[in-house]
Parts: sequence; C-alpha cells; structure tokens
Amino acid sequence: MDTKSILSELEVENKNDLISKLVQTLAHKVDTSFLPEIEEAVFERESVMSTGVGKGLAIPHGKSKNIEENYAAFAVLKQPLEFDSIDGQPVNMVFLLVGPDSKNSLHIKLLSRISRLMNSSSFRDKIVSCTNSQQILDAFKEEEEKYFIS
Repeated sequence: MDTKSILSELEVENKNDLISKLVQTLAHKVDTSFLPEIEEAVFERESVMSTGVGKGLAIPHGKSKNIEENYAAFAVLKQPLEFDSIDGQPVNMVFLLVGPDSKNSLHIKLLSRISRLMNSSSFRDKIVSCTNSQQILDAFKEEEEKYFIS
C-alpha cells in the first residue's frame, strides 16, 4: 500500500461507489484494462456476504486471474456508510484486498492479518484521527512493526 491507494475523508454515495473508488486507486499498480474485472470480482464476493466485519470496518476483497500479486487500498470515510455489517453498524474505514486466483492461502493469511491489525480500538481511533494519506500510511507502518516484525 502507498499514499496513492489510501483515501482520507472520502465522500461516497453508496457501497458500490466506495468499492469502485478503491479499485480505481490501484490504477498505478495494475494494467487499467484489468480494473473492471477486479471490481467485478469484489462485487461478486460482496454479493455472497457482506464484508462489513463490525467495529466500523469493512474488508471487501476479491481474486482475479489477471493479476500476479496482492494489492491493497484503504479509505477513511468522511461520513459513515451503511454496509450491511455483521454488527448492524455503518462503516467508516474500508480496507480493500485483491489478489491472484492462484494464491488463495496467501489471500486468506492477508485477510487474517488485516483483521488482527484492525482489531485494536486504539489503532482504529488513531487511523480516524489522521488527516491525510501519509499519516494513515505511517500509522499502518508503525502498527505493523509492533505486531509483525520481530
């Protein structure tokens, strides 16, 4: 993840608009002709069951045969958005993860890692208080070092 794929104070109309905007942030990393298929994969996964995991967080994700590595994007929303979350609460933070069809176990490990990272209420509060993409990226790097780098 880099500052181009992190959106702070994002304004969106609905869940589909949100997912589309997050997928578009990947345009500097993947062939733009693949973005519609990536978006479709995320929408398809979302139609199976909402990825609103509670505590104001959603982790929409999907897999594509046209990409060879995992990519992430993140947004803090200006206004909370209804997302059909498991706790019935709207979301204000969204972590998009897309990966190749061929690396399913890595995709699952990354989803687990994101969930663990975002489970800390103090970290979520810190993220929400950030005012720009660089601050959000720095907060993620700092939190990652605490938990995953030995």
